[in-house]
Amino acid sequence: MDRMHSYRITDAARLLGVSDDTVRRWIDRGILPTTGASPIEVPGDALAAHALDLARSGNDPSDVLSSARNRFTGLVTRVRVDGVMAQVDIQAGPHRVVSLMSAEAVHELGLEVGSLAVAVVKATTVIVETPRV
Repeated sequence: MDRMHSYRITDAARLLGVSDDTVRRWIDRGILPTTGASPIEVPGDALAAHALDLARSGNDPSDVLSSARNRFTGLVTRVRVDGVMAQVDIQAGPHRVVSLMSAEAVHELGLEVGSLAVAVVKATTVIVETPRV
C-alpha cells in the first residue's frame, strides 16, 4: 500500500485545529511543504510531523508526569452540574472531549466555561477507522 495521502488546505487546517490562513502562512514560510498539485495539497506525512511538533511545543499547561499518552489541552465549553454528578465538555482543537465527573471535582478544579483544561484519556480499547476508498 504505497498510496501517498495528501490534504487540501481546508482539511489540513481542520485536522490541525487552526485556520486556513494559518496553514497558508506555514506554506508560504516553508514550514509545510506542498505536493505541487492544484488546488494546493499538503503531504500527509508532513502534516503528521507538524502535528507532532505542535503537540510538543509546550501547549500543555500541566506540570506532571503521567503514564497516559492521550492528552488533549483545550477550553471548557460547557459544564452541566446535576446533583452529585457533572458533565464537562472540552474543545481541544478539532476534538470534543466529554468527561463525566463528580460535581465536587468540578468545584475543586474551578471548572467553568472558558477554563483551560487538559483531558487525560487512558483506555485499553482504541478503535481505529479509515475512510473507504
